[in-house]
Amino acid sequence: MTLTTIRTAAASSLAAAGLLFALAACSAPAATQPATSAPASSATASSTASSSTATEPCTGVQVIIDSGALKQAAADASVCVPVESTTSAAKVLETANVKTEGTVDYPTELVCRVNGVPAADLDITHQGGTYREECGKMPAAFAYWSLWVKPAAGDWAYAQEGLSTLQVGPGESLELLFTVDGAPAAPGA
Repeated sequence: MTLTTIRTAAASSLAAAGLLFALAACSAPAATQPATSAPASSATASSTASSSTATEPCTGVQVIIDSGALKQAAADASVCVPVESTTSAAKVLETANVKTEGTVDYPTELVCRVNGVPAADLDITHQGGTYREECGKMPAAFAYWSLWVKPAAGDWAYAQEGLSTLQVGPGESLELLFTVDGAPAAPGA
């Protein structure tokens, strides 16, 4: 094996690890509550954030939490957070009373749970069988919270930064979407 081959293999491994980190770091609506010990929703609107309706547009940042394939309603929310200028996504979620939990190894860099979802005792069914999220190192590449942003006049885009560095402003939307085996692939309209 030549030095060039070793360097190419190492670069490919680093690129794959970087992609996995980006997928897990950027971290979702559902209808039914499964029989698990997931806590009741803590995504209730705070005194400064309000639940939005279809008749009144959000002039701040629209926060959407969608448990996607998990269908855990305890996590789902749609809240309008008033902001006057660009604000970190982490601060917007805090104002919306959305609780995120990182992993043991990456407590603030990754999103492992949102409002207690997925519950530690939930068997997540995926193509390879079942899985339980322990929030130790990296969330599984096949089951994770993804982070999405949508400008006032535009389409959803996968966030290129994490919650602490991503900035969102008035008229934009921010969504945390739980994906299992690539579905849902992106937020709904």
